[in-house]
Amino acid sequence: MIGEKGRVLIAAPVHEVLIEGLIAAGYTCDVHEHITQSTAHTLIADYVGVITSTRLQLDSVLLDLATNLKWIGRMGSGMEVIDVPYATRKGIACYSSPEGNCNAVGEHAVGMLLDLNRRITISNSEMKHGLWLRNENRGVELEGKTIGIIGFGHTGRSFAKKLQGFDMNIYAYDKYNAENCPSYVTILPTMEKIFLEADIISFHVPLQDDTLNYFNWEYISSINKKITLINTSRGQVVNTIDLLRGIKEGRIAGACLDVFEQEPLSAMTEEVKDAMAELMKMHNVITTPHIAGYTFEALYKMSYTLLNKISI
Repeated sequence: MIGEKGRVLIAAPVHEVLIEGLIAAGYTCDVHEHITQSTAHTLIADYVGVITSTRLQLDSVLLDLATNLKWIGRMGSGMEVIDVPYATRKGIACYSSPEGNCNAVGEHAVGMLLDLNRRITISNSEMKHGLWLRNENRGVELEGKTIGIIGFGHTGRSFAKKLQGFDMNIYAYDKYNAENCPSYVTILPTMEKIFLEADIISFHVPLQDDTLNYFNWEYISSINKKITLINTSRGQVVNTIDLLRGIKEGRIAGACLDVFEQEPLSAMTEEVKDAMAELMKMHNVITTPHIAGYTFEALYKMSYTLLNKISI
């Protein structure tokens, strides 16, 4: 029996709290975590709601086929998978859940930075091969360093909150969201100020026209001193080829990357794949497979956040 409010397509991994809550609110839920774009084209007209992550692209073509769609819920923060302006014009409400995974992303960014600076993964691997290299693995402390956080929304603020205990100078820049800044963070008025001051730059921005290919050679060549890069936001914010060049030329001290210009590795062009192969061989580069916001707790929190936004 179909719920009185209609059918919902669950096209992403979610916690049971979301499915159970939607059913209690009067919806029927069909779970298709691994749905393809083409299959969605044939099914989408049956649904009043969709839960998506990164697999399903709610573009104008799919939205035109979604004749009964009333709302879209995004597990996470990146709304680039949805043509939000087009959906809005069609009267479709769009919800995201950055509150749900911002803590996970903040923790992961700290973990990667500590791993890189203290050479934890590298020395662990060497130890497993019988190598005892103390001088070669002398680390760098965070205390007294200056970090520039670019993008000061949910994840940027979560990261900053976790850094305050390291006695760092924490600067942030956000062209849209610089209000209500905590006392331990200094908001800088321009990106140029970040370039002049930062030892570490961490991106926490959405993917949109003004952040696409943001970290490119022009950006790298304008930085005042050798920096460490962290990217846990969107892969296409960083130009892979230019990042590799920056490291090779000594302009970039190291990089922590959880997201990539093309994902997964098998989907990369040969040029990007070759650059990634070089990067992953470097001892001053830490990579993880887009898992910063992918924790057990975040799955629950994102699901619960969406439930409250959708069903109430």
